[in-house]
Amino acid sequence: MSSNQSKTPLEKLDTKLRKLDARHLDQRKGTRSDQGFGVAVRIGVDIVAALAVGVGLGLLLDNWLNTKPWMLILFFILGAAAGLLNVFRLISGHGYAAGYASPEAKNELADSSNKHVGNS
Repeated sequence: MSSNQSKTPLEKLDTKLRKLDARHLDQRKGTRSDQGFGVAVRIGVDIVAALAVGVGLGLLLDNWLNTKPWMLILFFILGAAAGLLNVFRLISGHGYAAGYASPEAKNELADSSNKHVGNS
């Protein structure tokens, strides 16, 4: 019996998928220009969305509280700050996780918390 005949159908499928994945990765190695465009679009969308939410909330509160234009101005500034914070998180690689600890600090925190586990 050859090795192909002794393989289960799932193993055969796994082999085919690995070959296709390797071929796909080889084809994608030279196409990095799309990634920069995607980041640029995300930055634009983050800023516009944050400003739209801020202006929308400001207009709603201005109409409800009859404080025109103060809430609009306040929430426009807050929306701009939120948009810029989102761009900062995207560029620096922090993502949307809480806190801004460096990887070294996170490892130190994990090590120190593991020392206390089991000690009562």
